[in-house]
Amino acid sequence: MARFPLTSAQLATRPAISRQPASGRARTALLWGMLGATLLLGACAGVKPEATFPDPDEDKRYRYGSILGGEGGFTLLGPRRAEAETQNTQGIGVNSYLWRASLDTLAFMPIVSADPFGGVILTDWYSPPETPNERFKVNLYILDRQLRADGVRVSVFRQQRGNAGGGGTAASTGAQGAGDWRDAGVNTETASKLEDTILTRARQLRIAQTADSR
Repeated sequence: MARFPLTSAQLATRPAISRQPASGRARTALLWGMLGATLLLGACAGVKPEATFPDPDEDKRYRYGSILGGEGGFTLLGPRRAEAETQNTQGIGVNSYLWRASLDTLAFMPIVSADPFGGVILTDWYSPPETPNERFKVNLYILDRQLRADGVRVSVFRQQRGNAGGGGTAASTGAQGAGDWRDAGVNTETASKLEDTILTRARQLRIAQTADSR
């Protein structure tokens, strides 16, 4: 199992990704760009990071998002792949490299919602196997249609379980153990390191795609 990136001390440093000017697009592509920008602004304004989270023991049903979006989805590997790769969006509302890198990086966590048009990924709580009395939740926002160093923003939340019965083992203090979950502080570097990991992965995907197209 991959090591939990939120606590790893060996995450890659932020890569220096240069800004690239947007190339000329056909009218249809411009319309899609305008639509994607509108949806992105709406998503960023309407979805806010949660400060306090609901009781995880309540009976609730989560909606799991799809990287393909709406009804029927969008093919990421279809006939328009070359054109979509040139635009770095592949039919979604945000940069495809950042989107795929974000999904890859958060793959070990349960995904509650994934909106490829607004560029928003929300995870459920995740407890690392080695520390069952703490758990993390991530809200991730992709802010641009280009691969930029400031194109992704991550908010990380952390909770700890109060052990009502004193010291105990993982079995006695796990998901069904005693004690309530309480909000806890998060290292200020945690979100930045997670962003760096996503940016590094996105750059790797872009390099691989460029090599394949030659």
